[in-house]
Amino acid sequence: MSTSKEQAAISEVMAFLREWDQGNKTVRSRMLTEFLKQHQGKTCPELELEFAQVASLFLARLTAWMRLTYMFGTCLGLQLKAVGVFLSASSNHRYLVEFLEVGGVLTLMEILGQSKTKEEDKAEALHLLQIVSNAGRRYKELICESYGVRAIAECLATLQNETTQETAQGLLESLAHGNPKYQNQVYKGLIALLPCTSPKTQQLVLYTLRIVQDIVKVSYPSIVEPLLNSLRSLHLEVQYEALELIIQLKDYEVRPALLKGLVALLKPVKEGVQKYKILEDPEMMKMTESLPLFVQQAAAAKAIRMLAQGSEELSSELLHLRVVHHLLYAMGNQNHADTQRQASLALEHFVRTYPLVEEHVGRAMGKTLFQLFMSNAEMLYMKMDEIQADILHSNKVNVAEALENQKS
Repeated sequence: MSTSKEQAAISEVMAFLREWDQGNKTVRSRMLTEFLKQHQGKTCPELELEFAQVASLFLARLTAWMRLTYMFGTCLGLQLKAVGVFLSASSNHRYLVEFLEVGGVLTLMEILGQSKTKEEDKAEALHLLQIVSNAGRRYKELICESYGVRAIAECLATLQNETTQETAQGLLESLAHGNPKYQNQVYKGLIALLPCTSPKTQQLVLYTLRIVQDIVKVSYPSIVEPLLNSLRSLHLEVQYEALELIIQLKDYEVRPALLKGLVALLKPVKEGVQKYKILEDPEMMKMTESLPLFVQQAAAAKAIRMLAQGSEELSSELLHLRVVHHLLYAMGNQNHADTQRQASLALEHFVRTYPLVEEHVGRAMGKTLFQLFMSNAEMLYMKMDEIQADILHSNKVNVAEALENQKS
């Protein structure tokens, strides 16, 4: 027989649930606020003790109200936080299963997909999905089966708050770990986000791709173009992540396309250049619409140097793609000093490694310029005049052909 203390606890909980059932939005809002104050951070056994072993009855009411009202934003933030008390409770498996059985994941997806949903509410929904994902493989699969990758990726692309973006990124990364059935879906979803214009999103996507790349252990040709385009970014953090991913992809199937693309970027095509707002600023009139292409050109030269210095095999492949001709061309770009500097440093590696390249480059530059180049390649651009730049720009060097002739 129940003790009088237990009976009192049950009566108190029943009174609480009756107040909830009969209450309007204002009453329920007050009750949720009090619930959060009193029960944040409690474990499952502690919640059960507080609710006389029937905490699930309140969770069921809470999730039912949220499913009925989330489209109108009625106390949505409070509802999500209250659900979070149950899902984040230690030993929460029971609550998690109950939440999922009533369509909790789909409800969270719909909340994320609603344009009217406040950003802070979407952040809370992402937090709940992270808890679900952390519970194990079958929960990750459930999220992915509910079109979770697309919904989360859209959040990463459209939300403005950096903390929320990082939450979305962390969730996508979580879905790739220990989820072999859907890890490729996450990988493809990240590739689709690469053209995003937000620098923070680009940085997070590139960073996550580096992690997921080692998980999926394959690469898709569709990654090459948007990855190379990300080198146009004027943000150093984006450039860094893009270069690191390029270095990583040297060991995957896309390597030939990547190398060919990098070499081609040394001779940029001006058509279809994206205009940046900063270039329309009257104070920035000296900048041209070509700046993103020149930034990309410099980054491509840097990537080529990093790849070539790390592998003789890659150096050889680049030589057969006429990289020397293209680097000389880039060195002649007097509109962008960093392009000249990066191209010089990359070319220096090939000249000091291959006598044949040294011979061809020396002949193309002429004695005076070549001596300056060999003494300090990095600062050569500061000592180069227009005539010398034009000579480099119009060079006809073809080391690839000379290498073929050596073989035959």
